[in-house]
Amino acid sequence: MSPPAHSRPDEDDEPEEEEDDAEEEEPGPRRRARPQSRSSTRRQPRPPMRRWRASADEEEEEEDVAAPEKPGPAGKKPIYWRARDSLFFEPLVALAIIVVLLVSLFAYTQNWPPVYVVESGSMQHGSADQLGLINTGDLVLAEKVPTSSITPYVTGQRTGYSTYGEYGDVLLYSPNGQSGTPIIHRAILFMQWDPGGWYNVTDLTGLPCGVPGAVYATPGTPASSGLPAGCATTHLTGTLDLFNIGWKPVNISLDLSAPALGEHSGFLTMGDNNSFPDQTGSSTPAISSLVEPGWIVGVARGMIPWFGALKLLLEGNAGEVPPQSWEYLGITVAGIILAAFGIHYALRTEGIETPLRRKEEEVARVEHEAEAGESAPRRWFSKLRRHHPDDEEESAAPPPKHHRTRPPPSPKPSSRGRPAPHVRRPPKPAKKSDEDDDEL
Repeated sequence: MSPPAHSRPDEDDEPEEEEDDAEEEEPGPRRRARPQSRSSTRRQPRPPMRRWRASADEEEEEEDVAAPEKPGPAGKKPIYWRARDSLFFEPLVALAIIVVLLVSLFAYTQNWPPVYVVESGSMQHGSADQLGLINTGDLVLAEKVPTSSITPYVTGQRTGYSTYGEYGDVLLYSPNGQSGTPIIHRAILFMQWDPGGWYNVTDLTGLPCGVPGAVYATPGTPASSGLPAGCATTHLTGTLDLFNIGWKPVNISLDLSAPALGEHSGFLTMGDNNSFPDQTGSSTPAISSLVEPGWIVGVARGMIPWFGALKLLLEGNAGEVPPQSWEYLGITVAGIILAAFGIHYALRTEGIETPLRRKEEEVARVEHEAEAGESAPRRWFSKLRRHHPDDEEESAAPPPKHHRTRPPPSPKPSSRGRPAPHVRRPPKPAKKSDEDDDEL
């Protein structure tokens, strides 16, 4: 006679415990075990449990992260290059800007070098820096023009033509035709030398003479061409007197027989802040003899204020730079830097890049925003979970080729998360088989 039926459930408990232990193992290809009894073959297998996740935010993170890119032929992750990633990008851009500026200035002035630094205060109207005037430390553009287009002070006084706060053009010339730093002074009038031993100054024609408010006088020159004595413009001998010339203004008395004039044709020049011309009626010239057309480097046709003071500072010759120039220079440099940053962020370009590089940056940005929005404990837990060795194994595993059509399984605790609760089920009563009925 067979043992009683109530002893069978103890034997059935062992397979159930073995099945529970098998379900707690890592997911993988499952093999169907051979049934040990008829009751075990009729039992329906439970669906696999889904591994447990810490929070819903991490699920969204995993969905947002892009699939790992395929390694290159050498097994390394490909690197996508952009022009702005190079260490030489910014220096090359700055050099290109400087080259473009110099080429543009040369095309405008037709002169090389196109700019010169004002090294003294001879053209200032006072000791302070005044915008629109030529001050110490300014950069002046020297345009090469024909001699016939130069307008002297006395001609500009008659026509109303003025530059940099006074009548006439400002010349840049080499004193006595010698090489070196050019002189930047205003042209007063043009004197034409005659081999007979006199000068002709046609620029004085039409200007008041011999009356109150007269501009010039030529004492010692006889009357000529219907002009009274002392008001001639040709065959000048003796002295040439000019009244109220320049910004100060000053009176000039020029000895026409002095060797300092050079006995050749040229321009009489003077600085706006000076009290005498560059060509004095003495045995030796103050700066130069009459400026011949071949000595002229160019005519001042524009300037860049204050930036030449940096060159003078490096050379140790910045003593005459007005204090206001340093203040204006600092404000200008700060404004240029702020404008550069504004243009960079307003019109920022991505350079030469690929869609994959753009995708990587977008993923990094999303992760950074997600970390910034998390609380400190959650961020700490996410970092621990991200660097867990199980994650690396799971990320290295290839994705499944086929998707199951069954409903999503219930969550299953992972080995790194909360431990899965183990519940011991009560023994189930064994069913009576046909053999047992026969024995009874």
